[in-house]
Order: sequence, then structure tokens, then C-alpha cells
Amino acid sequence: MKKNMGSTDRIMRSIIAVVIGVLFFTKMITGTLGIVLLVLAGIFLLTSFVSFCPIYAPFGISTCAVEKKSA
Repeated sequence: MKKNMGSTDRIMRSIIAVVIGVLFFTKMITGTLGIVLLVLAGIFLLTSFVSFCPIYAPFGISTCAVEKKSA
């Protein structure tokens, strides 16, 4: 798997996942919506740790910084 997520994308996903986790465990979001959001938060954390988003791949999207090649 080639990395296709930049650091800003990874940080934002991690922050969103933590916020969802806090809201779920403080009972601000509950029920089916809470469980669905908690699963989404888990996916966000997983993809941010591996720096690869499978949804980006088929569309050729990459938020990684462009690497400069030296001559």
C-alpha cells in the first residue's frame, strides 16, 4: 500500500475520532447513531495510523506532500 494521506489529513482524522469517542463515552451520542459513529472513528484512527485511505485509491487522490527529487 502506497501512502496517500498527508500529515494534515491524518491529524484531522485523529481529532475527529477522539471527539466522537469522547461524545460516545460521555453519553452525548447514543444508540445506533453512536455505534455507527464509533465504528467510523475506529476506521478514521486505523487509516490515520497506516497513512492509507482505501477510498482515495480508486480516484487517484493523495494528500501527501509532493516529494522533491534531487538531480
